[in-house]
This record gives sequence, structure tokens and C-alpha cells, in this order.
Amino acid sequence: MPTLFVVIRQGGLWGECRVNQILPIAGAIKGSRCPKTALTSDGQTLAATDQATGHSVRVTPTRLYHYNYDQQVTIANSKQKRHSSQGVAALDADGLVLLDLPGEWHASHLKDFAHQAGIPLEDARAEPSVNVRRVLAARAPGWQRLRGLSASSLRKWQKPMVIFAGVTGAALMVYLTSLGIWGAWRGLSAIGHVVLDLLDAKWLAVAFSPLLLVIRPVTTRLHRRRVKKGTALSSTGGLYLSTKPNNKLLVNHGNEVLAELRIGEAPGQAFRLLLYRYDGLTGLFILDRTGRSLHHLPGLWPPEDANRFATRHNLSLSAHRLTRDEYLTFLNSTQEATP
Repeated sequence: MPTLFVVIRQGGLWGECRVNQILPIAGAIKGSRCPKTALTSDGQTLAATDQATGHSVRVTPTRLYHYNYDQQVTIANSKQKRHSSQGVAALDADGLVLLDLPGEWHASHLKDFAHQAGIPLEDARAEPSVNVRRVLAARAPGWQRLRGLSASSLRKWQKPMVIFAGVTGAALMVYLTSLGIWGAWRGLSAIGHVVLDLLDAKWLAVAFSPLLLVIRPVTTRLHRRRVKKGTALSSTGGLYLSTKPNNKLLVNHGNEVLAELRIGEAPGQAFRLLLYRYDGLTGLFILDRTGRSLHHLPGLWPPEDANRFATRHNLSLSAHRLTRDEYLTFLNSTQEATP
């Protein structure tokens, strides 16, 4: 059962309890860890605390936005996969996101919480996913996202164990393969990953996937080289742009393709990259020749890298400091966005 905190305010009837704090009940993505975040109301001012990091923020939103959206992605061999994410966002008067709190929040408890705080609650869980993504990508100045999850970093004693596990796993894999029982290794690897999930020791996964010792550093270096050559363009948030031989512009995250746009001069085709800055916010709009935004990608995109990428792929590039009206116009007209 989810945990709710209640307080008895002075001046009220004895025993009159009002909900002024709420916690998420599960992770933003099915099967993920539950965020250690807390949302507390003080009138119409909300205080959000990331208990995993100790960071907190106060906002006074115009409304709360309870969301759920799907993201269709393409992975290796053109296989389709669907991700679902949920959470609560605090919006300002223009619908810009002041604060994003990923996680599953109990709907009825959230409704009571918002009512007690005197803040309207918009239930957008049944809205088309593209509309939700556009809203979440529309950040307000000072925007923050509290994930409530501790960073997964290796302790000093774990690093040599990872290397030892990787080498041992590689030796075992070679030995079993030499005996002609590759299936045994695959079965052992599958069981090992399940056990590590149960023990929350995913840092030892390299024992059952020893090639990770080599693949991860190599792929990181190769990606940096691609960025320097202009064949890829990365943001600080993990998103990056690349292209396909058939004149397609790809929006990627890791090994997943989030969107494809055809490069060209016709309306609806990617023609120009617009790097923007507005009141401390930065991001990228992919525009067609008419100036309409096809895709909004908030985040920091290095101008020099963007110039190399645009030049290599015959894309126009511009950088502008936007007014609030210009910023809102782009946000309201964009066809797609990645939060």
C-alpha cells in the first residue's frame, strides 16, 4: 500500500486531517525502481525533495499535470519496441514545465493532494502520447527534473571485481564454446542475469556478458570520433542525431531510434537545425524549409559540433536567442518532441 503523510493544522477541528505530502508508489517505467521523491504543499507553493540526493526545489505552479505516454522506438534489425513513462509535472500559466517528477503516483491520492493545495489537476494519462511529449519538452526557465534515484557508481572495491568477473566469464565462455556446448553458456548467462537482478548486483553483469569490458569503452570512443567528424551530433542529455544512407535524419538514444525524418527541401522534410537559447534554456528545433518545427529536442547541443554535422549533411544551421513569444510559438507549433 502507498504511504501517505497527513498533518493536523492548527485552527481546524480536532481530528481534521489534511493531506499535505505525497510520495510516488512505483517507478516511472514498469519494473523500474520507485523514486525517492516527496511532494509537499504549503498553500499553493509546492516543495519537491529528492531524498536520494538531498536536493529540493520550490515552485508555485498554475496546475499539476498527471501524465503517461508511450514512445515507439526502433532497435537492432528494425525491431519495434514500446516504452511507457509516467509522472507528474508542475506547469506555469503558459503550460511550460517548472518541475518534472517521473514516477507512478496514486491517482486518487494525487487528486486529494491537489485539491487540498488549491491547485488544479489535469489528468493527461489518456491524452495522445505525442501531445504529452510536446508538453513535457516545453520547459520553463529554471526547469528541473527530480528523478529520486541514486547514481549507480562503482565502489572502489567493486572495480577490480568487475574486471576479474569479466575475465573469468570470458574464459568460461571460450571453454564451453570449445567443447561445443555454446547453448550451456547461453543458459548460464540468462540465469546469471536473473540472479543479479534479484540481488540488485547488476554491476557484476559483465561476468555473464564479458564482451562489455571491451565493447563499452570502444563504442564510447567511436561515438566521440563520429561527433568530431560530423557524422553524429550529441547533446548532454544522451540524445544524438545521426543519418541513414537513404537521406534520413535519425533521433537516437543509446541503440534506440526514437524518430526518423527525411532530409530535403519539401514541406515536412528536415531542412534546418535551429539552436536556441531562451532565458537560460537551450535546445534544438528541427525545421522544414517553411520554418515549421518538425521536432523539438531540449538540452545543450554544442554549436561547433552542430556546425560540422549540418555541413556534412547539407542541412542549414542557425542559432538564435528567442523571445518568450517566439519560444512559445515554436513550442505550440512543433509536430513532435522528445522530453
